[in-house]
Amino acid sequence: MIAEERGRRPIRQLEDGLINQIAAGEVIERPASLLKELLENSLDAGATRIEIVAERGGSKRIRITDNGYGIPQEELPLALSRHATSKLSGFDDLFNVQTLGFRGEALPSIGAVSRLAIRSRCRGHDLGYSVECHGNDVVTDPAPIAHETGTTVEVVDLFYNTPARRKFLKTEKTEFNHLYEVVKRMALGRFDVAFDFVHDGKVVFQAAVANTAEERSRRIASICGKPFAAQSVYIADDGGVTSLDGWISLPTFSRSQRDMQYFFVNGRAVKDHLIAHAVKRAYADVLYHGRHPAFVLFLEITPKLVDVNVHPAKTEVRFRDSRAVHDYIYRTIHKAIAELKPEDSEVALPGPGGHAPGIGGERNQKLLSPDRSLSPQGYGSHGVQKNIQMLVREQLDAYSQMRDGMQDPETGIQSAAHYESSASEHRAQLQNDDFGDSQPVPPLGFALAQLKGVYILAENSDGLIMVDMHAAHERITYEGLKQQSDSCSLAVQPLLVPVAFHVSAAELAAISDFQALFRQFGFEVEALGEEQVVVRSIPQMLANSDVEQLMRDVISDLLEHGQSDRLQESEHEILSSMACHGSVRANRRLTLEEMNALLRQMEEVERSSQCNHGRPTWMSVTLPEIDKWFLRGR
Repeated sequence: MIAEERGRRPIRQLEDGLINQIAAGEVIERPASLLKELLENSLDAGATRIEIVAERGGSKRIRITDNGYGIPQEELPLALSRHATSKLSGFDDLFNVQTLGFRGEALPSIGAVSRLAIRSRCRGHDLGYSVECHGNDVVTDPAPIAHETGTTVEVVDLFYNTPARRKFLKTEKTEFNHLYEVVKRMALGRFDVAFDFVHDGKVVFQAAVANTAEERSRRIASICGKPFAAQSVYIADDGGVTSLDGWISLPTFSRSQRDMQYFFVNGRAVKDHLIAHAVKRAYADVLYHGRHPAFVLFLEITPKLVDVNVHPAKTEVRFRDSRAVHDYIYRTIHKAIAELKPEDSEVALPGPGGHAPGIGGERNQKLLSPDRSLSPQGYGSHGVQKNIQMLVREQLDAYSQMRDGMQDPETGIQSAAHYESSASEHRAQLQNDDFGDSQPVPPLGFALAQLKGVYILAENSDGLIMVDMHAAHERITYEGLKQQSDSCSLAVQPLLVPVAFHVSAAELAAISDFQALFRQFGFEVEALGEEQVVVRSIPQMLANSDVEQLMRDVISDLLEHGQSDRLQESEHEILSSMACHGSVRANRRLTLEEMNALLRQMEEVERSSQCNHGRPTWMSVTLPEIDKWFLRGR
């Protein structure tokens, strides 16, 4: 009916100019879009040095100069025609793309909405040639010019002939920020290329060729910032068909936004929800709620296993086996985080100015080096998690039988008289018996005192260590629960007096639906009616916990996830809730032996620098930093 009212229009072939403008609408969204396309052309042309000059956020002028192969005289006009490219020669090449650009749309699309000039000289040629294009019209034939080897592409007055499109551009500052982001991504993806970025006559970014580990570290720090550089580790894994390497932030460094997540697939910067989910899941046990990790990662995969021809701007990819890629990324990062030890995850106490000392300095710069293994050097070297020295049940028994020490009622610190002899004797005994004269002091040192029944104060070779004993023991308990759950060796203890409590209809349904899951965790739960359940057995390690509250927390997790497949993924979240209730609480006085036992276990257990809620378990301050607080040495 609508077609009849409007009248039928004949099918016709669109003009080249209109086709180019339609393509420009897909490819050239803003100045940053054309900058990305031109930089990819330069990189595909073998450039090792690229200079970018922009004016007024790129809307007035963008000029890219590289030292690549150059374009021959006879190919310059062809470069401005649609679907003309040197990067594909046949149908099979489309499924084995090994270049950044391949569509042959960028230059004609840019030329359709701007005044475009190309000047180029091929390697081994004495002269260069230039050609210009103004809004689809090639103005000149290739003319000889003096030009260095390489290519210069200059784009002036973007959208001059499409004013409606120009009105959609943001402020010059916003457009500049988008340009800068493109340059940073390209610089992160190609350490073998030097970049210079000049905006409105001011140099805003420079990056020399970075071939060594130290040079790459400097480039990462200049782009992502010194805090990221100071709190990052380099990871590398070769899975054969796929490989992954790059930098991931320590759990102590996180962002409120996903603004520092750079991922490259075969050198191409992409944004992919599957990849983001894999990384987020790898950080699930150690990152604070609502925070996001930072990373610069490079995935290399056989080109035939990834489709890059998904989006006109080539910012998305599609993997042939997306689940396998997801799991590979998750496993690699999850393992790397698990292997971090206290000496890797050092967190500094805030300095007098309110900021953490050492951030951005030399303190943690070693973490960034690709030449550095994740396995720490010096005290211990744990590539995989070692067996926990005490079973979780034994830990709970030990902490439940704590001795009452002498404690100052006002300060909450156990008195000096209590420690005057035992502290030095116990520390000497530990050094002689457990570590020997040739072994250095452990990363978390030796316990000195307990503060307010909450924190353990310890001394290591660098200075003072402060440990949140509940958070630390929660991580130890949690890792023990995971190990025992994975090995199906949870010991079950029948309750002498079963625990009964009332539940809602929804909670009762959840208990009924997930009986197998409760049995896996060591619970025997039965319904006594429509509103009441009884717990007859629980895991032995949690015999002293609040059974009713623990069960309610677990049921709450079940109701939140709702489906059995999601429960499988959230198994560790449930174990986390169990560990929280099974860990030593605040205001429990520990002996020196118990405090040191906790420190030693922290050095052995995976992810011990954060509790399972993402909070830090310990912090440190060096002696020179303490000296500054008291103005010593001045």
